[in-house]
Amino acid sequence: MAIDQVNVEIVAREVIGPSSPTLNHLRKFNLSLLDQLAPVSYEPLVLLYSNFQQQRTGYHESLRLKRSLSETLTRFYPLAGRIKDGASIECNDLGAVFVESRVSCLLSKFLEKPDAEAIRKFIPVETESPEALTGSLVLVQANFFACGGLAIGVCISHKAADPVTFSTFIKAWAAAAFRSVNDSTVLPLFNASSLFPPQNLPLTRPAAVELMNDKCVTKRLVFDASKIAALQAKAVSESVTCPTRVEAVTALIWKCAMNASRSNSEHLRYSILSQSVNLRKRMVPPLPENTIGNLVGYFASCATECEIELQSLVGQLRKGLRDFGENYVEKLGEGKAFMAVCESFQEAGSMLQEGNVDFYASTDFCRFPFYGIDFGWGKPTWVTIPTGANKNVTTIMDTRDGEGVEAWVTLTEEDMAFFERDRELLAAASLDPSALDLIMPMSSL
Repeated sequence: MAIDQVNVEIVAREVIGPSSPTLNHLRKFNLSLLDQLAPVSYEPLVLLYSNFQQQRTGYHESLRLKRSLSETLTRFYPLAGRIKDGASIECNDLGAVFVESRVSCLLSKFLEKPDAEAIRKFIPVETESPEALTGSLVLVQANFFACGGLAIGVCISHKAADPVTFSTFIKAWAAAAFRSVNDSTVLPLFNASSLFPPQNLPLTRPAAVELMNDKCVTKRLVFDASKIAALQAKAVSESVTCPTRVEAVTALIWKCAMNASRSNSEHLRYSILSQSVNLRKRMVPPLPENTIGNLVGYFASCATECEIELQSLVGQLRKGLRDFGENYVEKLGEGKAFMAVCESFQEAGSMLQEGNVDFYASTDFCRFPFYGIDFGWGKPTWVTIPTGANKNVTTIMDTRDGEGVEAWVTLTEEDMAFFERDRELLAAASLDPSALDLIMPMSSL
């Protein structure tokens, strides 16, 4: 649905503090080195619920969200504070921002053709806002549709949380709202700074590459399970005998984006794809998933125009991950985190200085339990990650059935014109499909 057809009116804004004051000895929370190096931005998430059986004003739902948010902030007390000096959070209980809005359209109308710009109206702050460093670490926007549907937009500062921490926080919040007996399973652990002590660094991390100069277009792709299985079979090689779903989909998107860039360039283009990886599972010994902070690393895969077939690209993705484990994660485990980070940045900088380089970034949210987030009125109909305006960026996550993959891809206008017509891409994915089939048959939306 076009952005000008989605009218979102802010009707209330307040600050939600923790239900209990933070103890004096917990008033200073040290960030880890990896928190310090995280970009100044917000991680966004939108959960859409359509399974209300009648129109509602939203009063009771809003009250439940606010009360449970307050309780959750007591346990996740650093997220109710403010970043003080680039190396710590002052846990002063200033709280999280909570915004309520009214959406004039029907949820079913919006889901006919979800629009990336319109989705950004459902979150309370721009993802690239500098407020991520100086203001509230958590902001929530509860968007009530005219039909009774609800979209909960949540933003959390990347300086305090990675996607796994985000997921842990959302699960805890929903459990508190639902009064789940399993609430204790999402108790946070705050020991990342002892593993990766902070350093005397600038407050902001310089961008490795400028991604925002060109006018961009974002498209949504949906890959069903059977098409993904065919891609995996096509991607098998001697070096990668069992490609994963994520590898197959990521490689195809990368391939088609490279083809588009090549069509608009007269020069040989070297291509770099950066991907994020959860460090918790890769440390020795592994860290618990509820360890809070930015326990995420980034690895690069490289390809020339001679390496543009699906098999070779999947091989490059696997090689990049293997090299990352050997060169980066091992140093982290040896207590050489600062050395590992410096070497990683130097390597990335040297790659980008070679010229005629296309830089792509892909973030994987697959296997995150967002479709299980129940605040007390059922599980989400649809979950999505709002995208920013940066070019050459892909975000992928599971479809609702857990078998398919949904991707948001942002490219320059020129590259997208070629990309969206790529025959190999269109044979494997649906471009900007309707999400109406996600609504329960009995819904009145």
